[in-house]
Amino acid sequence: MQFRDLHRQYEALRPAIDSAMLQVASSGAYIMGPQVAALEQQLADYVGVKHCVSCANGTDALSLALMAWGVGEGDAVFVPDFTFFASAEVIAHAGATPIFVDVEMDTYNISLSDLEAKYAALPSHLTPRAVVAVDLFGLPADFMALRQFANQHGLLILEDAAQGFGGSIGNRRACSFGDIATTSFFPAKPLGCYGDGGAVFTDNDEWAALLRSFRVHGKGSDKYDNVRIGLNSRLDTLQAAILQVKLKAFEDYELDAVNRVANLYNERLEGKVITPAIPQGFGSSWAQYTIQLPQRDTVKQTLQAEGIPSMVYYPKPMSAQTAFASVAGIQGPCPNAARLSATVLSLPMHPYMTDAEVAHVSETLLASI
Repeated sequence: MQFRDLHRQYEALRPAIDSAMLQVASSGAYIMGPQVAALEQQLADYVGVKHCVSCANGTDALSLALMAWGVGEGDAVFVPDFTFFASAEVIAHAGATPIFVDVEMDTYNISLSDLEAKYAALPSHLTPRAVVAVDLFGLPADFMALRQFANQHGLLILEDAAQGFGGSIGNRRACSFGDIATTSFFPAKPLGCYGDGGAVFTDNDEWAALLRSFRVHGKGSDKYDNVRIGLNSRLDTLQAAILQVKLKAFEDYELDAVNRVANLYNERLEGKVITPAIPQGFGSSWAQYTIQLPQRDTVKQTLQAEGIPSMVYYPKPMSAQTAFASVAGIQGPCPNAARLSATVLSLPMHPYMTDAEVAHVSETLLASI
């Protein structure tokens, strides 16, 4: 059994993916070929925003957003304490200070009450600029409440939808909730390519123009007219072609299929372990199916012995990372993040799982607790 079975997906999409890759190989347009612009338009249309700017990976997408806003030294950016390292890494890399905010125990997403507390306790030498709201495990954060808070305090919202592409709140889709939003096309993500890739989304024309410049060495009228310091962060044509095929499958059936798998897990596990909470009106793209249980490590070993892979996302909060030791002292505790790091376990999850596989994972899990 695979944790996220990309081989099974490839077999299902093989004719279309092979054809797309061969078209790129025969065209010679390996960098910024026509498939890149076409994909950007398709992604913007799917999400429901004006601009999609593709780039080399999800981490660069976050960095590009902060660059477009001019975030730097002396600025504070609020970020969940329970997330992947890149969500906070890019803040420090920009020269700003990450302020770690606790998360909700049920949704795993940023806690508004702790955000309010951390904002009130911010040292006077820091200027609050933005909130990074992570759509963790496929579920959008509570952007209605976050938007009210951000507007009240003059903060920008950066939606980190690296895991959230395909999630929704009402009729709106993830990557449309932030002033700028980003996603990742790492292979194991809900929409993944066959290497690294990422994208940035916004309705703001000025920011979109900056993003397009920054991703190609800060180019002006052409690539040899450099008007600002930028990055080398382009999505290559081969990955764009693969993503076009995968996006169609994602829209046609994969998102529905992965929600079916999540429902099967819920039917077998609810009331026996702490299962993921999806608030009313929200939709998840299920980057991970993550439960909580106190005997996490023992269960993980039992599953492994039965040939069932599982993962711990994440074993250490951001504020406990060695790299942030110099800034962690100015922030208060994040007890929920610490507790989750000790109890979460992610189970195999992908659109191509069978009912029998879900049953096997669930029965083995329940027998071990």
